[in-house]
Amino acid sequence: MKNPLDSAALHAAIENVHRAGMPGLFAEVRDGDQVWRGAAGVADVTTGRPVTADMRHRVGSITKTFTAAAVLQQVESGQIGLDTPIGRYLPGLVPGERGDAITVRMLINHTSGLAEYLPYAYPSLKAFPALSDTGPQSLDDHRLTRFHPTELIEMGVTAPAVGTPGGTPGVYSNTNYLLLGELLEQVTGTTAERYIIRNVIERAGLRDTGFPAGPHVDGPHSRLYEAWFGMIDPPRDYSVYDMSWVGPSASLISTVADLNRFYDMLLAGEIVSPSSLAQMQRTVPVVSQEGRTIDYGLGLHPMEGPGRGIFWGHGGTVWGGGALAMTRADGKRQMAVAVNLQRWNRLDSSGKPQPHPIDDALAALYRVALYGRPGRGE
Repeated sequence: MKNPLDSAALHAAIENVHRAGMPGLFAEVRDGDQVWRGAAGVADVTTGRPVTADMRHRVGSITKTFTAAAVLQQVESGQIGLDTPIGRYLPGLVPGERGDAITVRMLINHTSGLAEYLPYAYPSLKAFPALSDTGPQSLDDHRLTRFHPTELIEMGVTAPAVGTPGGTPGVYSNTNYLLLGELLEQVTGTTAERYIIRNVIERAGLRDTGFPAGPHVDGPHSRLYEAWFGMIDPPRDYSVYDMSWVGPSASLISTVADLNRFYDMLLAGEIVSPSSLAQMQRTVPVVSQEGRTIDYGLGLHPMEGPGRGIFWGHGGTVWGGGALAMTRADGKRQMAVAVNLQRWNRLDSSGKPQPHPIDDALAALYRVALYGRPGRGE
């Protein structure tokens, strides 16, 4: 058997992330019929309540895979054209020449050139990506703010463009996915969230996944601790938060077991057709929010180990929370990991995030989860 699950190595790796400074994290790793679930650390630093592997969690931009799949379903039914200009559907939101030049595909793979709205919605983040000139004040100001997606879209559309439509590398932008949410509403006659619940989440048989109705996470969950690059010290809990600031771009709540089930079914061609999946796996270079250039498809991105095959999935962060879900192309090996601290790297004198022991510990956990014990042969 290739790389069977090594429970001892997985337990050691997840404990190492906690020891490196992560308050709490939990994961599910699958290899064929074998399943390992583990957790380390606490869900609440004040009470010491432990994290458990079945907790519900804000999974951030992993939501984008669900939204992209929903759009691809509508492409299959002929309601949306992947290479049709967005201006044909939403002329009021992306007017004029840009509406004619930006296609639905460019929104899904972040090559639209539309700017990120976040620094405009959150005034203390205005200087982003110059991190040392940002501050966390807006995170508190907007805890219970109810944003309307069209006001956020307008901020992104009226901001200076970050590229030309279809140009590469693209630039990752939540504005794209809020537009896809409005597009889904336009063609289905229901909200994007309701459509995704009915046609993606329920189709996949996910019992613990959904969009929040209010600022709270229902069911067992962890507090979410945001450090904002050391500017919030000690890190503050943002688990109660109105998620309208990201909507169908990043507001989903799920579990590690549900995430693995979803990606397994998606890559098996059971959520969208095999031809749609092939479109999702066509990648272009995109500059991530961390400033790294990654390969990005339609709501999916690949991770590759040397000679170990390609894994497909997505990562996500919200204020205080993060998750990563990756599934090998053949569906045999899967990993979903959730963490309850974000932006733990302090800034150096030049304003760049400094390395932190959590980084190496997480990378080691991912290696063990995806490829088996480090150094073990195939």
